[in-house]
Amino acid sequence: MQYPIKDPEVLMLATIAGTLKGDYVREGPDYPWAASPFAWIRTRPSRQVGKIGEQLVAGWCAAKGLDVTRSSNSEADRVIAGRRVEIKFSTLWESGVYKFQQLRDQDYEFAVCLGISPFDAHCWSISKSVLRQHVIGHTPQHTGKGGTDTFWLSFDASNPPAWLSACGGRLADAYEIMRKWQTRR
Repeated sequence: MQYPIKDPEVLMLATIAGTLKGDYVREGPDYPWAASPFAWIRTRPSRQVGKIGEQLVAGWCAAKGLDVTRSSNSEADRVIAGRRVEIKFSTLWESGVYKFQQLRDQDYEFAVCLGISPFDAHCWSISKSVLRQHVIGHTPQHTGKGGTDTFWLSFDASNPPAWLSACGGRLADAYEIMRKWQTRR
């Protein structure tokens, strides 16, 4: 239901806001996210975006037949196929990179990193040992005295690091890794 603006002063302010919108909001046919089914996610605050990412991974895994439950503590996000999993989510940045942030050395066995582009998705199931080799302890997210416990994984979405190839890339590849978790316990 629309509420028309009746007050001329509010109408003037709305008109000015409309002229400013183009400086802040990307729209139109040249905007890569314009018709994307994932575009709405980018409008949400970052805290919600992380939760949405967790829900996307949990829903996708459940739809693929994997057992998904909540973690018993905040050291992991979910238990998927019997494994404690930290879920990280990134939408494609304008520079063409995925940035999976706030990776910590906590009580989980795998990190599932889901990257969403306007019309594509990528996923990696990365063991904690591989994260320790390449990310945790190597790529700090914050600097300064308190910045030693969070790390990030950032790379060009069209050219992920070679070490990630064994961890997935396509959704189907990441699923195959997770499917095997059940049988390797």
